[in-house]
Amino acid sequence: MRAVVYDRYGSTDSLRVEDVPTPSPAPGQVLVRVVATSVNLSDWETLRGAPLYSRIGGLRRPARRTLGSDIAGRVAAVGSAVTRFRAGDEVYGDNLDLKGGFAEFAVAPESALARKPERLSFAAASTIPQAGAIALQGTAPAGTGHRVLINGAGGGTGSFAIQLAKLAGAHVTGVDNAAKLDFMRSLGADEVIDYREQDFTRTGERYDLVLDLVATRSPIACGRALARGGRYRCVGGPVPVLLGIATVGSIAARLTGRRSGVLVVRPGPGRFGPLADRCVAGEVAVHIDRTFALDDVPEALRHVGEGHALGKVVVTIP
Repeated sequence: MRAVVYDRYGSTDSLRVEDVPTPSPAPGQVLVRVVATSVNLSDWETLRGAPLYSRIGGLRRPARRTLGSDIAGRVAAVGSAVTRFRAGDEVYGDNLDLKGGFAEFAVAPESALARKPERLSFAAASTIPQAGAIALQGTAPAGTGHRVLINGAGGGTGSFAIQLAKLAGAHVTGVDNAAKLDFMRSLGADEVIDYREQDFTRTGERYDLVLDLVATRSPIACGRALARGGRYRCVGGPVPVLLGIATVGSIAARLTGRRSGVLVVRPGPGRFGPLADRCVAGEVAVHIDRTFALDDVPEALRHVGEGHALGKVVVTIP
């Protein structure tokens, strides 16, 4: 089979397409003939080996030669003890532990997969597992009348998070670069901020919930943006920032009533399935910025990693 592989952390220059053996499913695993794989910021981080937590399992060299976790495709074979799927089933899921989605075939644990809704294309389904789980859990505290700010709102997770917060009845402010302001408005954002022109922690505005998808500011700065009783949650970011949020943030919470912490995202079909249901129902839209072929995975990763994507980017495999 054809797969995009790499053997060292670094730039997209380390990626190449090779013919490699098709994997076989172990007990409890499913072999998926990949039709589409969406690109996540976690793919970009694992390619670069930064932040440091992206090297878990492979400190000096990548633990997995092929990136791509959010897969959608058809079951080609199943390992022993697999009971929920059989050959030909259409499935999708977040294969974060094993990855391998930028290839013609990938093996995934049965527990990571769900049946693809008939009304969603393979490309649309592949956008949901990781970004959907983050958006659902990150916006869960939002409610009617709440002021919600989403930092990094113009990307894949942010495009879902804006819509979910609006459906919850919140007043939503989206933060991203200038090229994404109109896109965020089209998703329903009530206000938008170009982070290059304005620091959301210094506007004087106070928010009941800040969902930070890039986490580049200190916990003290982020605390300034919270209303009394407000909640700040970040997803990913530089290790020093995360450590600061986990320590300083917890101390500040006890002193000021403003809660800060890292969003520990729980994966699996039970976590992303509800968003797929809302997409099927027409309540939430899937926004695919661009699709790329397998040979163009390096360009797809750069498009996401350098902050150009409006919504999700998908790699399709004929």
